[in-house]
Amino acid sequence: MWREKKSPASGAAQYVPVILPPEKPIEEKPMVDSSKSYLSSSPALSDSGRTLLGRSLVFKGDLSGNEDLVIAGQFEGTLNVQGHCVTVGPEGKVKADIQATRVVIHGSVHGNISVRERLEIHKTGHVVGDLLAPGISIEDGAYFKGKIEIIRDGEQESPKSYIPLHAETTA
Repeated sequence: MWREKKSPASGAAQYVPVILPPEKPIEEKPMVDSSKSYLSSSPALSDSGRTLLGRSLVFKGDLSGNEDLVIAGQFEGTLNVQGHCVTVGPEGKVKADIQATRVVIHGSVHGNISVRERLEIHKTGHVVGDLLAPGISIEDGAYFKGKIEIIRDGEQESPKSYIPLHAETTA
């Protein structure tokens, strides 16, 4: 079956070298925790200008600031980060009225939410409250109970385009 070629002149076996392609280098990647994927899933969170409220932290009060916020713990009160993004992680629990440019929810939020650009509720999200935004995305499997109001382009200009803490309806 395998026969060596003999050189007609010398009668000796002739071996032909075979050049193998170099092996691809193995890229070592750290193991990714799927529960933390919400940190990188938001384009607004791709830079390092964000604050993390850790899983073991509980914060009560009014919070305002000029950077993105990731809530993995518990927050209760009012939250105002106009011009920035709020992300509620899968284990995050928020009881607050939120005002931000963008809100991404993987956890639980009880309160009214007002955003300038986009609101996303992912399948692990649980929201009870009224929503005011120009763009809203609710993934299959997410829980939502409340009222939705879509802002049109002309309405975004208003500096007071947010849901009041205690809205009263009149007929």
